[in-house]
Parts: sequence; C-alpha cells; structure tokens
Amino acid sequence: MGDMIVRIMGEGQVKLSDSHLPELNKLDDELLTEMENGDGPGFRRTLTALLSKVRELGDPLPDDSLEPSELILPSPDATLEEVRELLSDDGLIPG
Repeated sequence: MGDMIVRIMGEGQVKLSDSHLPELNKLDDELLTEMENGDGPGFRRTLTALLSKVRELGDPLPDDSLEPSELILPSPDATLEEVRELLSDDGLIPG
C-alpha cells in the first residue's frame, strides 16, 4: 500500500494512504450519479463530504511542498460544470 498526493484546488495538498480509496470511491460514485441526474444540492453535499473526508484522512503537506499531485480534486465551491471537466470515466477518484 502506498500514499498518494492529493491536491484540493485553492487549498493545498494532502498525503493520503491508498487504503482509504475504497471509502472515498463510494462518495465519488454518489457524486457521479448526482451529476448525471443534475442534482445540484445533492452534488454540493457529496462534494463537501468527499473533500472533508480527504482532509480528515490525509496529512497536510507544507505549503512549500512541490510534490506532484497524483489526484486533483475541485474546490468545495466548484460548480457542477467545473467538476465535470475534471472527471475521468472513473469519476474523480481512480480505481
């Protein structure tokens, strides 16, 4: 199991253990469904929950850390359209 570097846009980077990915993927799947359904309030709630979970589980890196981010997550106030541009077929979180 390794660590991955996750950037939350506008906030900074955290180091997150791969072991947390299944938990985050559940929220990611919910987010995809809400986006497909055009459920704005649900999308906002799930995005906030996903980012909170990343902050809670991850260790913040110092602001001057220049680690390349393996995963870039939108800021909490990103719009549905902005998040859609970041998505891959897998959602925001790979795997």
